[in-house]
Amino acid sequence: MTSPKKPPESERPATAILVQPSSPRFPITPTGAHRKIGIAVDLSDESAFAVKWAVQNYLRPGDVVILLHVRPTSVLYGADWGSIDLSMETDEESQQKLEDDFDAFTTAKANDLAQPLVEAQIPVKIHIVKDHDMKERLCLEVERLGLSATEAAS
Repeated sequence: MTSPKKPPESERPATAILVQPSSPRFPITPTGAHRKIGIAVDLSDESAFAVKWAVQNYLRPGDVVILLHVRPTSVLYGADWGSIDLSMETDEESQQKLEDDFDAFTTAKANDLAQPLVEAQIPVKIHIVKDHDMKERLCLEVERLGLSATEAAS
């Protein structure tokens, strides 16, 4: 018996390559990104460094980045925002203005943190949520968004 001859590789029909996600839990994104990377930011200098580090050392072409910030529901949580007269009675309108000002500050700072990603032409989405338990909410959002990896500064 003679064995069938195989045609040279140049004459063989091209075969399609099927790319499977690394895990069925993380399907390939509609944008064609290979990985959905979350960077947890708290608007600090360390967060800015974490974003720059990710651009220089971790991210690769095809990645999509989500900057994830959990904003505390208490405006004064963990920070000194300057002189505020606590003896004053606050009405609903002034409380709302304080909340709006803090939201504007948070958005502006998050946009500043995203600049290294924009300059490197890496697709980025800023995801800001409010919760009183920031650690728990961060974990829930990471799972809900189906991130491939999460980076956080310390």
